[in-house]
Amino acid sequence: MLEKYLVDGSSVAWIRHGEGMVGLGCYACTDVTSPAEADAWWSTLVEGLDHHSQMPGVAGSGPLAFGSFTFDPDHTEAVSRLIVPKVIIGRRQGQAWLTVLGDGVSPVEIPPLVELVETQLVEQVETSPLVELVEALTAARPTAPRAPRSVRIEVDEAAQARWKERVAEAVRRIETNGLEKVVLARSVTARASEPIDARHLVDTLARDYPSCWTYCIDGLVGASPEMLIRRERGLATSRILAGTIRRSGSDETDLKLASALARSSKNLGEHELAVASVAESLAPLCSGMNVPESPYVLELPNVLHLATDVTAVAHKKAGALRLAAALHPSAAVCGTPTSVARAAIAELEGLDRGRYSGPVGWIDARGDGEWAIALRCGIIDADDPRQIRLFAGCGIVEGSDPDEELAETQAKLVPMVNALLG
Repeated sequence: MLEKYLVDGSSVAWIRHGEGMVGLGCYACTDVTSPAEADAWWSTLVEGLDHHSQMPGVAGSGPLAFGSFTFDPDHTEAVSRLIVPKVIIGRRQGQAWLTVLGDGVSPVEIPPLVELVETQLVEQVETSPLVELVEALTAARPTAPRAPRSVRIEVDEAAQARWKERVAEAVRRIETNGLEKVVLARSVTARASEPIDARHLVDTLARDYPSCWTYCIDGLVGASPEMLIRRERGLATSRILAGTIRRSGSDETDLKLASALARSSKNLGEHELAVASVAESLAPLCSGMNVPESPYVLELPNVLHLATDVTAVAHKKAGALRLAAALHPSAAVCGTPTSVARAAIAELEGLDRGRYSGPVGWIDARGDGEWAIALRCGIIDADDPRQIRLFAGCGIVEGSDPDEELAETQAKLVPMVNALLG
């Protein structure tokens, strides 16, 4: 499992169904204001990057930049960051690889790769200039992930009541001033008795939500079910989620809930707005777009979502970061019309989202990559790592009920709460 190679405090991760990449150390990093600015920095850096890779040509092999971006750079104290690891360990479709950037990699920065080498890299490594590095790494085993201790989850009923009032105000604005949809989020603080080990959260999320994209980048940890954009060999794919209902724990009841969700005019209307915003944003950068006529129901362990997968052929110069820049913020995390919804969020939400609901993911030297929306996540406090802020939000449309929307946010907090308490 890739997550076992994470080193406490100096790793990045991107994992789904046991595949993905783990990055160790830092070859280069930069703070930026947007995916577009990050794209320009990465394009310049990668031109002269010296590296050794086991599987050249495989998506995700070679030099990679991992990043996470703020939802709204104009209304946050957080920064967007792109990190280029010194060493990348990857696994995909039965293949595994190791990429090293530059010279002078210290063995203490990287855990041993003995099992990975013995099972899947042995043939390549035996004939590779990386063999000496791999041999040197075998002495540097990391400490095991630590489960958080004595975790207390904030329960603030007054804050919940204020949030419901904001939902009611959003519904009034939708009925009167041209706003069609707005996404309102809230946060909950959790605190442990010792610094929170992000590796434990990654382990738990990757195990419990294998079909989601589990990520860990610069203190942001989560498992997103929503792919903002994937670009691979010119094919662009975006998964849109809008319309949610909490699962019951009974298969029979869940079937009825899924059927009701698929027929709900409120949820279908919300979903249609989100799909339209993605299709409109992708159109100038893609051709041959395919937008399914109706959504399907995506089943996750805690909730059911209406989902649509939009595909298109990306223009040659439209890399994953450029596509992400065009798509963010989508109606799924902002609203419709975008400018009106964004202003309503800034006025009503009363929350610094930071990197919650911003793009999170990776890009390679070819411009391929995956950028999810940072959902089902928490941000570990850099100044006090015993503390983490958890986030959840939902789309408010005409007819939204504040009590139901609060219940939806509570359902969306479950993955991170369970990861902290489990």
